[in-house]
Amino acid sequence: MTIVILTGMPGAGKSTVSRLLAARRSRAARISADDLHSMIVSGAVWPLGLPADEADRQVDLVYRNLSALAENFADADFNVVIDCVIPDGAHLQRLLELMSPRSPELVVLAPGAVTCRERNAAREASEKFDFDGYEQLDESMRAGFGGRGRWLDTSNLSKDETAELIEQYLSPDGAPSP
Repeated sequence: MTIVILTGMPGAGKSTVSRLLAARRSRAARISADDLHSMIVSGAVWPLGLPADEADRQVDLVYRNLSALAENFADADFNVVIDCVIPDGAHLQRLLELMSPRSPELVVLAPGAVTCRERNAAREASEKFDFDGYEQLDESMRAGFGGRGRWLDTSNLSKDETAELIEQYLSPDGAPSP
């Protein structure tokens, strides 16, 4: 079974595309880091929040839960699509180490800071993410990932075109994905 980590900046399309990608694959589960983090009802500190040590502790908790759920679904013969903002190489390494010995596919939706900002601004008020560090996050991801993963400029692609492109990447021979 395939495990895909779908990452990118807020507004890149991760949530929408991860749902579409999971729906395109037989026996698939979608795991959202945001959904796992929102399970913390009291005392939640968002990944970029303060105090920083508590935010980091909660990120580790989310990564452990992402990894455990992905492993459980994969062991039950489900494809897995993980939706998660991974801000830099150190965070990517932490998540990959937790998933070892499995080797998930990494796909980065990279439509650029301007597109992400515009998409986020166009969201319903309840769906908007209060964030203004797009350029810094883009730079941190590009520098920190060290060329790992498949980077897709999706600025001119629809959500369906993006899901199709990822599906083709996961099945380079054009065959239907498992």
